[in-house]
Amino acid sequence: MTAWLLPEQFSDVLPSEAAAVESLRRTLLDAAEGYGYELVIPPLLEYVDSLLSGTGQDLELRTFKLVDQLSGRTLGLRADMTPQAARIDAHLLNRDGIVRLCYAGSVVHTRAPSVYATREPLQFGVELYGHAGLDADIEVQQLAVRALQLGGVARITLALSDMRIVRGVLAGVLLPPERIDAVVEALARKDQPRLQQLLGGVGPAQRDAVLALPELFGDVSVLREAARILPDRAPIDAALRELEQLAQLHAQAGVDVQIDLADLRGYRYHSGVIFSLYAPGEPDALARGGRYDEIGASFGRPRAATGFSLDLRELARQRRLPGPQAAVRASWSAQAGYAQAVQGLRAAGHRVIELPAGAELQSRRFAFAHELICVDGDWQLRTLAAA
Repeated sequence: MTAWLLPEQFSDVLPSEAAAVESLRRTLLDAAEGYGYELVIPPLLEYVDSLLSGTGQDLELRTFKLVDQLSGRTLGLRADMTPQAARIDAHLLNRDGIVRLCYAGSVVHTRAPSVYATREPLQFGVELYGHAGLDADIEVQQLAVRALQLGGVARITLALSDMRIVRGVLAGVLLPPERIDAVVEALARKDQPRLQQLLGGVGPAQRDAVLALPELFGDVSVLREAARILPDRAPIDAALRELEQLAQLHAQAGVDVQIDLADLRGYRYHSGVIFSLYAPGEPDALARGGRYDEIGASFGRPRAATGFSLDLRELARQRRLPGPQAAVRASWSAQAGYAQAVQGLRAAGHRVIELPAGAELQSRRFAFAHELICVDGDWQLRTLAAA
């Protein structure tokens, strides 16, 4: 095997892309700070029982595991930084009231979500703890929209759902737990024939409600249809009212809104409103998030929680790559004052690239606008003609 080959769906990030990703990372962290979010940097490895607390089977299947040679315990290579932020909130900060955290770092997946996706996303995310009201969901969703706008996405589609609706419907279905799991799987695939088979023997009202869920997809009018045909239960009614409020708010801000009441992403993890953000022509969501109030209990401190995350590398591809950055050319010299001149230019904010005399610059990232020359013992900048 060639020594420089990388594992499948892992890749290097080369200079132009790396510059775009890093610029976006700084921009989004600054945006989050503007909302009051504080940066945390969790470790890449943790004990797996902590890393997977409260996250369900999906995250466990995506997590690389290895044995710690110091303790003999199983470690996990993080596949999502959200549980780590929840642990920090619960056990290290341990603050009362609202806590806002943000993060940016690599995560690693055993399997990529699609053929062309990477198994090492560079995850940016925010988490808001300590407030169960709709205000927290609104803030997180607006910040997610802002993140995509800063990433260069002009037109955004927001897909909304709420786990309380599916759970409220299934609460009236009297089936063994393993059959309910199969129903959830079929709902996620919108597999009506399989649902019909699984719901055999279930009362007609409960069966019709479950079968209606995959069809409740489209614009905001779906919510009125759902109120008409779904069971009249308090969690379902509350969820539908809140989804309508959110849809109206985002539509007023110029965001296209879609409803999908059979979206079961993170069914065992999320506890309320969930959302995904899409760009035109992109089949996969660029950002995902939602409420996950129950995860804190696994850390011994139940906390209302909501947040979102995205892959910086994917979002950076939506941005137009910047042109070459202006730089000063300097030819290495032992003449008096040269080193001080270079240091002075860099201290003043100039990019100074030193090369041997006559050498060409092998980079598309920079373009020489000036060169450093010595005139009668005085080091000066000379403007170069545009190419």
